[in-house]
Amino acid sequence: MPAPIVGKSAPAFTLDTDAGEPLSLKDLKGKPVVLYFYPKDDTSGCTTEACEFRDAFPRFKKSKAVILGASPDSVKSHQKFKAKFDLPFTLLADPDHEVCEQYGVWKQKSMYGRKYMGVERTTFIIDAAGKIAKIFEKVKPAGHAAEVEAAIAGL
Repeated sequence: MPAPIVGKSAPAFTLDTDAGEPLSLKDLKGKPVVLYFYPKDDTSGCTTEACEFRDAFPRFKKSKAVILGASPDSVKSHQKFKAKFDLPFTLLADPDHEVCEQYGVWKQKSMYGRKYMGVERTTFIIDAAGKIAKIFEKVKPAGHAAEVEAAIAGL
């Protein structure tokens, strides 16, 4: 499946939220969506990224943007992560990495010479019409929320 392209419709999906309820992208039409994919709950980079989005959340709320964090972790793992860091936005569970694959972020990675499949940290900004407005690839967690905020302001 080809990865999403700026200007094209965002791939449709339905995933369980940290509340254990299904959420579909189509339910968010009319609002800008920040869909950020991250590798794992409660790891250093993912925590940095999530906490920056948490701290910037009031400013995102003003722009009516919806922030969604997605990873292959379970609903239960997301619940712990969200509670531990008081995250005010929704986390999506993609344990079968189907949506990660749809969005082209499920990639071969390597650590200490060992190759494995995992999420490449990537953020998609989806405009109110459901089209991909911007893609941030190989995201560095520190400072990322501010980059995304600037991009949302430019929509």
